[in-house]
Amino acid sequence: MPIFTYDALQINYERAGSGNPILFLHGWGTNLESFSCLFDPLAKSNDVIAIDFPGFGKSTEPMTPWSLDDYTKMTLAFIKHLNLQNPTLIGHSFGGRVSIKLCEALKLDKLILINSAGIKPKRKSGYLLRVYGYKFFKAVASLPLLSFILKEPLEAYRELYSSSDYKQASVIMKQVLSKVVNEDLRERLHSIQVPVLLIWGDKDTSTPLEDAKLMEKMIPNAGLVVFEGAGHFSYQEQPSRALTIIRTFLGGQ
Repeated sequence: MPIFTYDALQINYERAGSGNPILFLHGWGTNLESFSCLFDPLAKSNDVIAIDFPGFGKSTEPMTPWSLDDYTKMTLAFIKHLNLQNPTLIGHSFGGRVSIKLCEALKLDKLILINSAGIKPKRKSGYLLRVYGYKFFKAVASLPLLSFILKEPLEAYRELYSSSDYKQASVIMKQVLSKVVNEDLRERLHSIQVPVLLIWGDKDTSTPLEDAKLMEKMIPNAGLVVFEGAGHFSYQEQPSRALTIIRTFLGGQ
């Protein structure tokens, strides 16, 4: 597979086909292979590219905790490197976050958001109690006389209440996740001027259907297709349907 070098990082990507450019941006904890059910069929009539974000797949992990802006700048540099003119972005979950941010700096043809992140969730009281409980515990554990004694209990507390994505991440990527997960992009949605297709599973618990309905309402030219019975990876659960809808949205390509 080809490699794109960015800020001393080796970025892995795959490219196939010819025609109108389509760039796949994957979700957190996955890689470019997560789009295999869509990549090859769309490559029959399009220039299709999929990238491994830094820290995922075969790409190098960032040396410092990246922010969402860092991932956006890297992706923009990648697009310019390949000279992709007016690409269509297909972003799943975290890739949707990056796609939304890219709309400000890039002239797109169309945008497809699949179970996209970007709406900061409303936190229930139990979650807030755990967060502030952890912060209090961490503050106490930082005291000179208690730091050594409470180091392991503090880590155990964090692991107990952390998401599976957080638990599986490396030290650097845990810091990255903490930086990007709470960034709310809803105020950017109204400025998206290109046609937007939203594909969502109604059983998604990571980015609930309410997020999709809010995006459809706030994005000027957006349409929502709901996959009944599908979860966060709706396009993998119903690939034939996803491919048909995407091709129709792209104009039969």
